[in-house]
Amino acid sequence: MGKFLFTSESVAEGHPDKVCDRISDAIVDSYLTQDPHARVAVETMATTNRIVLGGEVRGPASVTAELIEEVARHAVKDIGYEQDGFHWRNALVENHIHEQSTDIALGVDASGNKDEGAGDQGIMFGYACRETEQLMPAPIHLSHSILRSLAEARHSGAEPGLGPDAKSQVTLEYLDGKPIRASSIVVSTQHSDTLDQAEVREIVRPHVVNVLPEGWMCPEEEFYVNPTGRFVIGGPDGDCGLTGRKIIVDTYGGAAPHGGGAFSGKDPTKVDRSAAYAARYLAKNVVAADLAERCTIQLSYAIGISRPLSVYVNTHRTGRVDEDRLSATLQEMVDLSPRGIRECLALSRPVYARTAAYGHFGRAPDPDGGFSWEALDLVEDLRSAFGA
Repeated sequence: MGKFLFTSESVAEGHPDKVCDRISDAIVDSYLTQDPHARVAVETMATTNRIVLGGEVRGPASVTAELIEEVARHAVKDIGYEQDGFHWRNALVENHIHEQSTDIALGVDASGNKDEGAGDQGIMFGYACRETEQLMPAPIHLSHSILRSLAEARHSGAEPGLGPDAKSQVTLEYLDGKPIRASSIVVSTQHSDTLDQAEVREIVRPHVVNVLPEGWMCPEEEFYVNPTGRFVIGGPDGDCGLTGRKIIVDTYGGAAPHGGGAFSGKDPTKVDRSAAYAARYLAKNVVAADLAERCTIQLSYAIGISRPLSVYVNTHRTGRVDEDRLSATLQEMVDLSPRGIRECLALSRPVYARTAAYGHFGRAPDPDGGFSWEALDLVEDLRSAFGA
């Protein structure tokens, strides 16, 4: 409560770390397309005209090394990299992916009376709040929206002077727990060497103004565009990228806790990914059902064990129902075992490349099952359970 400032950042699909997330998730999709039960844990590193793949998989032989290289190149092409220092056609692709450890498979696989176990130990968090229509914290939602708007203009050809690499940062002023305006905005975007800083600033301006609620634009002296003055060399040519290095961008922009692991490059038996999606699904439905204004849910797992070790619910003193009863009710509604989550949210589908940029949460569910964890299909059951 009171008055304070809070900041979140986002990075575009062409940021070097996001290039790596996209490649890793595209490889996950390739395996799940061939076999919904494939096991994938793939990491990517990208630097000047070089892409290095590593990790472990268990899947069909039809996903060949040649196909994996093709998938990696297509991901880079789709982002838009055709630059001297990083080009989808010319980059060297090194593939060091190997078979999954039999020790890990032993703990995860279902057998006899044993249900499928978690792919690793860990803690996962989900969060929802009423700051935006998407039930996401406003700073991260606005940061994503600015970059998506710039990317759409670049892909459509409306702004040919923009490059794929970009970052945004939004600082909002809060009063009594509610955002009321932007106090500062930072946008850095790669651009052609024919544009100067002032020209880039005016290209960026409408994409910020149109995203912010009316009257929220920051003072002119707090509107920073390419503060270094020049951003021509970018992407993996300007900075090495790695999978899983933008986990706060992927979730809630620092407004809520993050668990122990990244999402990208992992199939849905990995609870780092699937349980974080389930926790968001539950938290979002709790808030949408008007049972709380804010909700954080933590899940924890042990490798090879099917049931969660803990299910913690915190409504931050905004709840209208007992938190212990809410936790129990949620566990009755949704099977939070790795298999139960995967089946409930239909996660064994090739829907992950699209999650690699602009956040895994706060997105509309897709007709083919993408972002299924954003659905609000528990709302009526929750209201009924609590007489709301």
